[in-house]
Amino acid sequence: MSRIRKLSEGTVNRIAAGEVVERPASAVKELAENAIDAGARHIDIAIQAGGKALIQISDDGCGMNSQELELAVERHATSKLALDETGREDLLNIRSLGFRGEALPSIGAVARLTITSRPDADAPAQRIAVEGGVKSPVEPAAGPIGTRIDVRDMFYATPARLKFLKSDRAETQAVSDVVKRLAMAHPETGFTLTSEGRTLLRLPAEAPGKEGWLKRLSGIMGEEFRFNALPIEAMREGVRLEGFAGLPTFNRGNAQHQYLFVNGRPVRDKLLVGAVRGAYADYLARDRHPIVALFVDIQPQEVDVNVHPAKTEVRFRDAALVRGLIVGALRRALQEAGHRAATTVADTALSALTTGERAPEPGGPLPGFAAPQSFGWRPQPSFGAGGAAALRAGEAAQAGFADLGSSARVEVAPSQDVQQADYPLGVARGQLHETYVIAQTGDGIVIVDQHAAHERLVYERMKKAMAETGVTRQILLLPEVVDLDGDGAARLAARAGELAELGFVLEPFGEGAVVVREVPALLGKLDVMGLVRDLADDLTELDEALSLKERLEDVCGTIACHGSVRAGRRLTGEEMNALLREMEATPHSGQCNHGRPTYVELKLADIEKLFGRR
Repeated sequence: MSRIRKLSEGTVNRIAAGEVVERPASAVKELAENAIDAGARHIDIAIQAGGKALIQISDDGCGMNSQELELAVERHATSKLALDETGREDLLNIRSLGFRGEALPSIGAVARLTITSRPDADAPAQRIAVEGGVKSPVEPAAGPIGTRIDVRDMFYATPARLKFLKSDRAETQAVSDVVKRLAMAHPETGFTLTSEGRTLLRLPAEAPGKEGWLKRLSGIMGEEFRFNALPIEAMREGVRLEGFAGLPTFNRGNAQHQYLFVNGRPVRDKLLVGAVRGAYADYLARDRHPIVALFVDIQPQEVDVNVHPAKTEVRFRDAALVRGLIVGALRRALQEAGHRAATTVADTALSALTTGERAPEPGGPLPGFAAPQSFGWRPQPSFGAGGAAALRAGEAAQAGFADLGSSARVEVAPSQDVQQADYPLGVARGQLHETYVIAQTGDGIVIVDQHAAHERLVYERMKKAMAETGVTRQILLLPEVVDLDGDGAARLAARAGELAELGFVLEPFGEGAVVVREVPALLGKLDVMGLVRDLADDLTELDEALSLKERLEDVCGTIACHGSVRAGRRLTGEEMNALLREMEATPHSGQCNHGRPTYVELKLADIEKLFGRR
């Protein structure tokens, strides 16, 4: 007797449901995507008990007739796959969010599913029900144009799955996150989400264009995002990138506020996350993360969206092209932002003043900005010949800032012939505690942390010098052979030219090994084996040698920190104004090398509020 048997239809459906419908939020995602594909202008979503008791989704899309309704709950039945020239379904030309035809039968296999749909005003509404995989006949019903889907008692047919669901609150949060991501990608569609009769989200349809797009994003990510977002727009070889990215000083402690989309599809893709990390690596501490909403538009033939059951991951035909486009566009936007800092810096400072929160330590982060654990005074490493030259450049960068003593008093700058409104950072009026420069602008004041600001200036000069002259390399007396697992050695060898530009010279050495002959002199004493393995991991995960770049940048940051004007150094009026003017001309001077703000700007209106004048 054969030990192999064919599974029953019910078992097949429940297995498929386990892949497609992991939790109530998965069902909401699939059903809302169907509504978007149906051309809905507004989608109403109501849930109870986090979606476990009820999920109800109503839309004003095209609707279905009785024949389509009966087919819709069959496995692998869909209207969203076009036919190629041979008459076969074209999986390489997917222009819709759904395309497998698995969502409705999978949900019906584990819950009580009812679908009521009406295609137009001339046709009556029809209803079909599926409970535990058992389908009922289509019957007449009443309802408006569009489709309403009711999903009750999620996983009642598979009780064991209920044990793995989280609390009602956690499941509700997961549903909210799914709806928010879909709403970001489709601002032309209105969304309403209610839970237990309470409205959690109400987003009206927005007008086409970037203004409507930004309004939708700020409605989800907060109004602060509108004032601290940089527009992103770039195109290369048929791939278009649009969206908005937050200023470096507008950051968070985790990456949950990074929203990435491909052809209108929300994704969590390691390639895209790595590209964002690489673009901001020079501006943020490692424990801080930027806030971005990026949308990649690419020809369907150039991306595979069928690599994950929940369609949350994609695979690009030319991953390097997409990654390079994202990194380049983000860095260009950050470069154009210049010295601009986030508006939340001033808000945080005002909040500290009005609530009586303890003032930050000199040189420390403002309230609300966590200091990176790696920051602090450390023993100066052995920089090697290249590092010594860079250190001399850092020391030379502070030439002209005389050591005039350290008594704690206000140094008033001499009067200026020019008006403070002529400069974005104003004109220096004094120095507090030999640490903070006070400048007057046309409509307020600017408080500058002189050490943090000059640290960024020195760092940018060092980067420019390294770009012009290259990274100084140190030949190893004894070349080091490193054995690697998998295809790490091949990946490193394929990128040997790029690594050489960073001062790291290696070549293949037999099967699964590389030999390292030269390393960046700036890094001094180095764990070559550990760095090589980190580089191999970077290339496997992110397709970029971030470990080496970050180590170089970390050492440059240390040199810049030691070569900058210290807190406690008294500056003359001319020196303070020179610092302000150079900050205005230097990109990224709004934050130091550790991601903290270098200055706080307070508008006159804000100051007047402190004294009850407003």
